[in-house]
Amino acid sequence: MNRRRLCLGAAVIALVLPLAGCVTVHGERANVPSVREDEAARVLANFAAVNNRVGKVYDAGGIGAVESGALGTTDEAGLRAKHANHPDGNAGFRPLAFSDPRYLIPRQVGWPKYFVADTATNRATGARWLLVFRRSAAGQPWKAVYVASVATADVPKFARDKDGYAVVLGLAGTDLLVQPGQLSADYATYLGGSDAGTVFAAGPATSQLRSGRSAHAQNANSVTQYADQPAAGGDFTPVALRTADGGALVFFASHHQSRATFRAGYKLAIDADTKALMTGTPRTSVTLSHLADEAVTVPPAGGSGRAVFLSRVVGLVSARGE
Repeated sequence: MNRRRLCLGAAVIALVLPLAGCVTVHGERANVPSVREDEAARVLANFAAVNNRVGKVYDAGGIGAVESGALGTTDEAGLRAKHANHPDGNAGFRPLAFSDPRYLIPRQVGWPKYFVADTATNRATGARWLLVFRRSAAGQPWKAVYVASVATADVPKFARDKDGYAVVLGLAGTDLLVQPGQLSADYATYLGGSDAGTVFAAGPATSQLRSGRSAHAQNANSVTQYADQPAAGGDFTPVALRTADGGALVFFASHHQSRATFRAGYKLAIDADTKALMTGTPRTSVTLSHLADEAVTVPPAGGSGRAVFLSRVVGLVSARGE
């Protein structure tokens, strides 16, 4: 998936009920929809506009106003690298366009609040993007924190409450196979080689990734070591939506580092974008830090199902040479 997706703008919501006079409903205390649908549509339109503006000129400084979390961190690093190598911008830039948007808007008490835009794009044929927007407090802008590119046929059917709103699940205390707040840590542990209590189904992001690492960990020219850490808190907090089958779709992030040490005299070949993000001088080793943006379906506990990755978008965020 192309990492040049970009972001979105500010929205201030005044939720008013027509009772005896106008009474403002406070989002920090009442269980209210996180956003009006017309406002969500404006947020998505502004996302495309800002995406196109900063993507055309590789404006890393501009992306932070409209993106955050896993999406914002990887996009900022990618834009910074591209700008270093192409200071005149992207002459072949193709504007991002959305079509057939649908909105998953939950009722929520307190802050932050979330909603998800489920939309077709001109970037991914046969797939839809699920963009998670987060608003940290009243008066703060909506920022995209996660994105998933999911084959259209694999987009889950989401549960709705009696009024048609999406259903958000908490980080803990759910009836799921694994708690949303534990997924990132469990995934990091799994990639580190643990099979104890495995909750993940086999696939490219799990069993195939581990076997690929093993196959490339050592060769005639280098030895590579891997380290994986969970990402949590703030704009990296997972977001879970109940699906119609009783499970959930969970968005989360994770940190991944690799350190390759090369034999004496080996001539390193490093691509331009990695060089742009690199500190130090790569003489005998290179350490790469990546951030992964993931969407996983998690079944209810008690059955035979496993957590299945629907999307995993990985971006390089820093590099160090020694």
